[in-house]
Amino acid sequence: MNKRTALRVLGLTAMAWGALALSGCSREAKTSFQGVDVTGAEYAKDIPLRDVDGKQRSIKDFAGKVVVVFFGYTQCPDVCPTTLQELVEVKQQLGADGDRLQGVFVTLDPERDTPEVLKAYLGNFDPGFVGLHGTPEETAAVAKDFKLFYKKVPGKTEGTYTLDHSAGSYVYDTAGRLRVYERYGGGPQVLGADVKALLQEKRS
Repeated sequence: MNKRTALRVLGLTAMAWGALALSGCSREAKTSFQGVDVTGAEYAKDIPLRDVDGKQRSIKDFAGKVVVVFFGYTQCPDVCPTTLQELVEVKQQLGADGDRLQGVFVTLDPERDTPEVLKAYLGNFDPGFVGLHGTPEETAAVAKDFKLFYKKVPGKTEGTYTLDHSAGSYVYDTAGRLRVYERYGGGPQVLGADVKALLQEKRS
């Protein structure tokens, strides 16, 4: 083997080892979640609705934070308050990093959940949680984009209806990308683990 051939072999070997090293880094960089990994999903990219002060909001408003979006309504008897309380517990578990977690509650019942009602309701859990609302048409459009089911169930009177609705939460990373879908019932331990994993990622 002459000198030129030897150098070529060494160069190819170095390139091969470099490729393997990069591959290994990619594998190490992939974050694993306890919820459903939906990284790269082409839906639920934003929440173009208004907050209780009438300001149009976007996921981009919360850059640098992990955002947990949940859809429900203030007169929900069980799923909604349970989910919000779990989010409060996760925020407490994070300690000093609690300020890097943003809860967003989107009402599916804009007819009854006025801005005043939303603000008072969320204040029972965490005043820092953001409540969003829109017209019935805007709400339906956002729900469709999130692939979310909801349906009004008539009550004894016109104003005592309930809502059947999907009960999962959508979790976004600090760059505003949808990463995890948390099924209802996982508990604060599962959600907390995924939030911590996202907070530990290097922002790209």
